[in-house]
Amino acid sequence: MYIKNIERTNGSGLLDEIEGVIQGHRDGHGYVSRDDGEADIYLPPNEMRAVLHRDRVRARIVRHDRKGRPEGRVVEIVERPPHPIIGRLLHESGVWLVAPEDKRYGQDVLVPKGATGLAKSGQVVVVELTEPPSLYGQPVGRVKEVLGEVDDPGMEIEIAVRKYSVPHEFSEACIAQARSLPDKVRPQDKKGRVDLTDVPLVTIDGEDARDFDDAVYCEPAKVGRGKGWRLLVAIADVSHYVQTGSAIDVDAYERATSVYFPRRVIPMLPEKLSNGLCSLNPEVERLCMVCDMLVTASGDVHAYQFYPAVMWSHARMTYTEVAAILANTRGPEATRRKELVPHFLNLHDVYRALLKSRNARGAVDFETTETQIICDENGRIEQIVPRVRNDAHKLIEEAMLAANVCSADYIQQAEHPGLFRVHEGPTPEKQEILKQYLKAMAVGMTISADPTPMEFQQIALATKERPDAQQISTMLLRSMQQAIYSPHNSGHFGLAYEAYTHFTSPIRRYPDLLVHRVIKAILAKERYQLPALPTPGEAHAKLARRLAARAAAPTQKPKKKQVAPTRELMAWEAAGLHCSANERRADEASRDVEAWLKCKYMRDHLGEEYSGVVTAATSFGIFVTLDAMYVEGLVHITELGGEYFKFDEARQELRGERTGIRYAIGSRLRVQVSRVDLDGRKIDFRLVREGEEFMARAMKDKGVAPPEGVPAKTSVKRAAKKAAAKAKRPPADTGKAAPRKAAAKSKARKPRR
Repeated sequence: MYIKNIERTNGSGLLDEIEGVIQGHRDGHGYVSRDDGEADIYLPPNEMRAVLHRDRVRARIVRHDRKGRPEGRVVEIVERPPHPIIGRLLHESGVWLVAPEDKRYGQDVLVPKGATGLAKSGQVVVVELTEPPSLYGQPVGRVKEVLGEVDDPGMEIEIAVRKYSVPHEFSEACIAQARSLPDKVRPQDKKGRVDLTDVPLVTIDGEDARDFDDAVYCEPAKVGRGKGWRLLVAIADVSHYVQTGSAIDVDAYERATSVYFPRRVIPMLPEKLSNGLCSLNPEVERLCMVCDMLVTASGDVHAYQFYPAVMWSHARMTYTEVAAILANTRGPEATRRKELVPHFLNLHDVYRALLKSRNARGAVDFETTETQIICDENGRIEQIVPRVRNDAHKLIEEAMLAANVCSADYIQQAEHPGLFRVHEGPTPEKQEILKQYLKAMAVGMTISADPTPMEFQQIALATKERPDAQQISTMLLRSMQQAIYSPHNSGHFGLAYEAYTHFTSPIRRYPDLLVHRVIKAILAKERYQLPALPTPGEAHAKLARRLAARAAAPTQKPKKKQVAPTRELMAWEAAGLHCSANERRADEASRDVEAWLKCKYMRDHLGEEYSGVVTAATSFGIFVTLDAMYVEGLVHITELGGEYFKFDEARQELRGERTGIRYAIGSRLRVQVSRVDLDGRKIDFRLVREGEEFMARAMKDKGVAPPEGVPAKTSVKRAAKKAAAKAKRPPADTGKAAPRKAAAKSKARKPRR
């Protein structure tokens, strides 16, 4: 274990030692992400020599910079997680080394000649450390696995699953147990279940879906004295086949979620279950758990019940097909599914009622654009297209939300521990930032001290016709926290539910599987006990640190003595933390692959120009998303022109001090693809101006002389045309030359950050 002596003290002996995790940076420095949640501790490059990204360390703060930010020194390496390092094997000047793909590791790994195995120079490998780094020496390792050539199809996925430690191979015990399961529903499996095989339940999913978690059916029904509907949401009964604590359960818990990449899925369950025995495939018997609801005309769930059943999916429908049927009941799609058309219309009716209830609750519903990457057979991007949400998507979404709410209510009413999907309101800090922003943008509306989702939705609706509507919606969305899994129900802020959980996707989410087990236990008047699953130490450690920090935190007012959580509750907290962390891991791995594919895609478009919209503004530049390709890149502040730009945090924009030119979220620009960094997953754009008349006018209004060569009353193009006419030659295309000139000037100036 590496220990470094510190001579500085705070005048009263030793400085306080703070534990945290190293977060490396591409530029060689790093940070200690503190366990107590306080500001990160900056580590200069010399402090990063003997540590690695993701090391758990004990550090001391030795000074603060002019802005009050802490700088520290590493005292001790507490733990070095056995994370493998992925990179390219290189042979330089007779020395073998691995250049990490993740640049946050900061230094290459030396590989002795006999430790390269069968790997060849240039190949992507997984290296295992045999000697840690030190102040005067690089880390040493051996090649553990050869992944292949960097341009092999799917290599970006192979890298990502190892980079983020995503479990991608099932254990032998899990595979053996999956093989022993039946291929179809057996007579003994149907005992104690409601027979729904005659009910025309259907699945509605995307064209590329392979596992079908949910099926729906709706019919008109009398609810109380009024009209309403009976809505059935049938969910694959994974818990019947995946027994608590079994080999399959252990692997499923370790994964916690399926991970979706373009052209590949790493499933939570073996394929025999995810695509076969548990999947609600058409025209075969399947076991399911049903949420049977009565919905009123106003969209309120009047009553509900849960029960295990056996079903027969009458059709595998796609969103596109159902949307076409709802749009035209006499079209070709409707003709092919003539017997099911009335049921789709009933589903559409109940959806509109549920939508009324959603609007009455004030649930937040921002219009965002999701994209889909379409790849060729070699895994390269052919095109990136927006995912269009039609009424079929929304219909299924509302039906699933209703079932999830009933599940949460059922568990809460039974006072049984379980996992809720918790989404808390914005923190006081984020509230203040949002208030200042709304004030700066003259929105005329703000949020209260204890905001409700309705307030957010009202602001979004009131500003939807404004030119900066997208910017306002983005800021509203950013002010919210991330949703997590927890046994402590704090409600779901975004959806405006007092209690909410996940019940509808047990094939791909472990929390849903736990919810199914809890509901079954309640139905059987029993109590479900979490299995003694091998929880990763990191999740347990995080939980212990969080609880310790909460207990040690100073309080302004004396509070009532808190009852220590029971062992059972702590187990549920650990499960929630584990599932939440692995959900983040899956998202990060998916984003990493998408970013790599987009960078590879944009390398073929270097130098090309596109129109786009600003999606974020920072002190170092603006991020622009291209209209045609839905790819985001950075226009660095040095590319914005030869003047100082100041970042206005309240307005979330960059403003030129001389010209007053503003770049804010929602601003439309034209950019050129100037640089692609495949390793860093970064794309750089250069600003392209068709003409600079608007700049000249803005500067004239401020009484500032325009830049050299730009007349105050004429555009660059017009001046060029005049000069060309005199010279009796074709006019030069200065629309592209002007930005280069501005960029060249800006290099001589130090940008404000």
